[in-house]
Amino acid sequence: MGNLYLVDRPFGENALALAKDDREAKVVLVQDGVYLETGMLNRAQIKVYAIRQDVQRRGVTLPGYIQIIDYGQFADLIVENKVINFA
Repeated sequence: MGNLYLVDRPFGENALALAKDDREAKVVLVQDGVYLETGMLNRAQIKVYAIRQDVQRRGVTLPGYIQIIDYGQFADLIVENKVINFA
């Protein structure tokens, strides 16, 4: 079981800094979290996900290393990991 960081914009920078140093981290960008710069997570080999509906509503294009997921996949991640909520 890893740590699943749910990250939105208001506390996003703090969440990403913590996740970067957590080798068991997985990060899900939710709502305005899709606007955050996540390159440091990619360099640290942290898995990053974004909710498809949030990406579509905001009309953003994300880097290829971010996996776009639906709500079913999001629910699976929540069940499989310890949730740390910054959303």
